[in-house]
Amino acid sequence: MSTAQPHPDAHPVDDALVRRLVASRFPRWAGLPVVRFPSGGTVNAVYRLGDDMAVRLPLTRGGAEDVAMEQEWLPRLAPLLPTPIPEVLGAGRPAEGFPWAWSVHRWLTGENPEAGALTEPLLLAEDLAGFVGAMRGLTLPGAPPAYRGGPLAALDVATRAAVDELRGIPEEGIDCDAVLAVWEDALRAPAWSGPPVWLHADLMPGNLLVDGGRLTAVIDFGCMGVGDPACDLFPAWNLLPADAREVFCDALAVDDATWIRGRGRTLSQALIALPHYRTTNPAMAGNARHVIRAVLGED
Repeated sequence: MSTAQPHPDAHPVDDALVRRLVASRFPRWAGLPVVRFPSGGTVNAVYRLGDDMAVRLPLTRGGAEDVAMEQEWLPRLAPLLPTPIPEVLGAGRPAEGFPWAWSVHRWLTGENPEAGALTEPLLLAEDLAGFVGAMRGLTLPGAPPAYRGGPLAALDVATRAAVDELRGIPEEGIDCDAVLAVWEDALRAPAWSGPPVWLHADLMPGNLLVDGGRLTAVIDFGCMGVGDPACDLFPAWNLLPADAREVFCDALAVDDATWIRGRGRTLSQALIALPHYRTTNPAMAGNARHVIRAVLGED
């Protein structure tokens, strides 16, 4: 797994900084090995701390805002979900020139799944549906709104701008008229009329861990909140093959309008990501291409 290029405004971090932060805030863990963990993400840096822990540091101000939310909500969510999620073992503070809060989590085992290389896609689809269904069923009060959970039309300007940009990159081979037709179909779908539901809202392959083909953990809850349930249908197109996609849909009893909105949301994310990351983040760009192929390949 390659390490992604950070945002241009990312705060620099390195092994020495992490060692100083840990030693200052958590002296009991000083001296444990610190090793950068390669990741396709661009908002957080992850370092392995010893054998059983991970240090997660935000690289941007936006990512820093997610730290406090995770520290508040992860302990409340964990006992209510069927799948392990990050356990906060320590809350770090700004220090040593690092300007934001950070966290120490328990290390979760597993590997990121890869679209097209799943060993148990139907079982993984059931596992994912179980997690998404459990999230939807949460009734914890005071939930924050998920910024991705609002009206689909809020994504229209950015999505069309991305398509226009892709028209100028012919080597990507994107059928821009076809993707716009799918997007416009999603915009015409009825909006979610029920109460907002709990969402992870960022179910990308890089935020899932699997072992033996089965889901072992879901990580990175920085986008969580309540909103349109279509937001947690991303794995149907960014990971699962067609037969497993159907299992996922059936297990969640997704209605037609929500399915169409979910497809549109997933496509929008891919269209926006591809021109942004095509030369800097192979993992994200590759998954965006996969989503576009999967969406356009549906009957």
